[in-house]
Amino acid sequence: KAQRESVFHNMRNLFVLMLLGFFSQSCDQSNVEPVVFSTDLSTAINLPSESLSDFEKNSLILMREEEKLARDVYTFLYKKWGINVFNNISKSEDTHTSAILSLLNKYQITDPVGKNAAGVFDNAALQKLYNDLTTHGSANITAGLNVGATVEDLDIFDLMEAQKQIDNQDINAVYANLTKGSRNHIRSFTARLSDYGVTYKAQYIEETLLKDILNSPMETGGH
Repeated sequence: KAQRESVFHNMRNLFVLMLLGFFSQSCDQSNVEPVVFSTDLSTAINLPSESLSDFEKNSLILMREEEKLARDVYTFLYKKWGINVFNNISKSEDTHTSAILSLLNKYQITDPVGKNAAGVFDNAALQKLYNDLTTHGSANITAGLNVGATVEDLDIFDLMEAQKQIDNQDINAVYANLTKGSRNHIRSFTARLSDYGVTYKAQYIEETLLKDILNSPMETGGH
């Protein structure tokens, strides 16, 4: 419960940060962002089952919708702005949320997503977050890219925090892969922001960690 409240607190902070964020005028963008594929997720999911704590169960339920949120936000922003980085990363997020679904099925946990359409969430806090992010990201292209970088910043933070309390090797392996993917994603979003003369500043992870990520190359083995 404490972890979920912490995540929701971070999400509420995200609304404020986006409202106060810098939104510059949009301009044309032609960069193509490659998708990185890997078999690491399937390998991680197929590790032996272990007893599941309440924290691990709740974390999987939350992360299933949180990864769907990232996918749905990026799909929306791609339709709005037509920038390839949104399209390609939305496909990666689809892989992420599917990986969490595989773990839910493995441990016989009811899927919170079910047949929910894009932009629809059972979790009220995530529903509000989706609505706010798509509104803010619609202001202009750099606002949309800033939304992307912020979501990945928060995702890295939440995944790293969750792993401090998770000892199941399959969940930790999947979360590590998702974190690697998010590092690639934040590299992509900040690079596109840089094309517009905007420098992204860390909002959840430490600024030193962000700099370490941005000063290192794209990683393989993570979407």
